[in-house]
Amino acid sequence: METQRRAPRGTRKRDVPLTKDGIYAKALELIDADGVEALSMRKLATALDANPMSLYHHVPNKDAVLRGVTERVGSQFRTPERVDAPWQDRLRQLALDFRALSHQHPKLMGYSFGRADFIQPEDPLWQGLTDTLAAAGLPTSEVPRVAGTLCAVFSGLLGGELTGALQRWSSLPPAPTGPRGEDTPPLPQAALDTMFSWAVDAVITGVEGHPARAREEA
Repeated sequence: METQRRAPRGTRKRDVPLTKDGIYAKALELIDADGVEALSMRKLATALDANPMSLYHHVPNKDAVLRGVTERVGSQFRTPERVDAPWQDRLRQLALDFRALSHQHPKLMGYSFGRADFIQPEDPLWQGLTDTLAAAGLPTSEVPRVAGTLCAVFSGLLGGELTGALQRWSSLPPAPTGPRGEDTPPLPQAALDTMFSWAVDAVITGVEGHPARAREEA
């Protein structure tokens, strides 16, 4: 019985045509498994059962893939609309939902937090944040500045949590008490949750006391 030979990758007819969305979805799977550094166009093509050159008809390079994947994940960010709730509650919920999304894709988000173009004006996160700050009574001219500051605070805090830096810093003694390099027990998840809540409370207090907001209310 003659064995049917399998055509080389890239010459077979695909059951599903390559699309940008399909490329981004597969890239996200690979990043979630192995991290951004391990992703390459060749690995991505292999996972898609495609010729590497065929990917370049849709995306020019790895950096473009990462931008597309980041935008795809960012577009999934959703916070329940609570326009009737106090702005403080809306801001707290937004921060918690952003943290939850970061924990769903920690390797991608850890990479994204280091990019200046991570936040875009059309992102649901930015729109939700600026709407909430406007509801807090901040003047229009101050909203982008405060929103940008909060993005830096949240992404920095979450970046430290995702890399384990926050856990280590929070376990350091007030002063050296033992041999250098001595291991400290990891913080329980409940402690990290509490620390994030502290940070959100501090952010809310800061917005409440913003001088421009006080002038608007006067």
